[in-house]
Amino acid sequence: MIIAPAHRLGKVKTYYFANKLAEIDKMNQESAPKVINLGIGSPDLLPPDEAMHTITSSIEKEGAHQYQSYRGIPALRQAFSQWYQRHFNVVLDPGREILSLIGSKEGIMHISMSFINSGDKVLVPDPGYPAYTAITELCEGEVVPYALSESNNWWPDIHQLAKINLSGVKIMWINYPHMPTGAKGDLSMFEELVAFAKEKNILLCHDNPYTFILNDKPLSIFQVKGAKDVALELTSLSKNYNMAGWRVGALAGSAGYLDTILTFKSNMDSGMFKPIQEAAVTALDQGESWHRVMNTTYEKRRTLAHHIMDVLKCSYDENAAGLFVWGRIPESIESSDQICDRFLYQSRVFITPGHIFGKNGSRYIRISLCADEEALNEALSRINSTIKQQKA
Repeated sequence: MIIAPAHRLGKVKTYYFANKLAEIDKMNQESAPKVINLGIGSPDLLPPDEAMHTITSSIEKEGAHQYQSYRGIPALRQAFSQWYQRHFNVVLDPGREILSLIGSKEGIMHISMSFINSGDKVLVPDPGYPAYTAITELCEGEVVPYALSESNNWWPDIHQLAKINLSGVKIMWINYPHMPTGAKGDLSMFEELVAFAKEKNILLCHDNPYTFILNDKPLSIFQVKGAKDVALELTSLSKNYNMAGWRVGALAGSAGYLDTILTFKSNMDSGMFKPIQEAAVTALDQGESWHRVMNTTYEKRRTLAHHIMDVLKCSYDENAAGLFVWGRIPESIESSDQICDRFLYQSRVFITPGHIFGKNGSRYIRISLCADEEALNEALSRINSTIKQQKA
């Protein structure tokens, strides 16, 4: 290269899965059998039929291929508003309190770029979604990890947070149902966090992409009175409606916050493809029966993932929500990398090591439910064979 990379990239590494998937691709090219991927949370199930019909019928409509509003078409914002009303009894003004996004990961960047100055501090859960840390560092903010523990149900400990030096903290990231652990939140926890954010003048950002996945009590942060004063919420169709590659989600919150974020967003994109937005409207109108059918599939897969955890002698929460099973490795295993590498190279089964989600994940592994029953059964068979061979 004839010029040096920007300093802001100095702390940020290439996303773990980008490197690992490249390695797996190389393994698959060099020898058989193919690696079974139980690492990635990329839904393999189909989106709603009606949404797919909508996108195909919308493509030939007049204006379908033109630039669209930075806020999203009115019909999509209205659909998100009705979705919040129907599922959470939360009232949001579709014109002022909802901003459509090209995927909720985009929203994490938009929020961060809109509010974080160099040196500002951000509370990031450990374990938690690695993007919170990476994007904070790209914005030249300072990451302040806060510990989540199995003993506290993977919830933030307000008493421990109060012991941290919170001067300069502007944003706190939370995520329930939690990734990677699958812990569910409840209203009392949200109420406590909203009160904490108000007391400390912190913007509370709730990332909520797993709302309905194996979760019988879906929640919104806005069910807490006064939450709009201090909170934003991200939602996504990627997992809830199997539309990950479509890249469509939304950010909800008070008009003042969203107007600030729009200042940044309007300089970053030129709106979302209109047929995708119209298909998202259709998807958001699906009733609870659609999620029940989807979750029936995930329940069967979760049972098989539990069998894999049992064979690996890992402990886990049988009722966790979301697309993953999170298991604590036996004390006899040195690290999550050790167990994951062993079965990647010997069994050709890819399982995610928990350390990539933070140091508090170092004694855990994560299995994705985005593989069908045949693949999960084959993974179980391969792992069993490897274990038997090593005992022989």
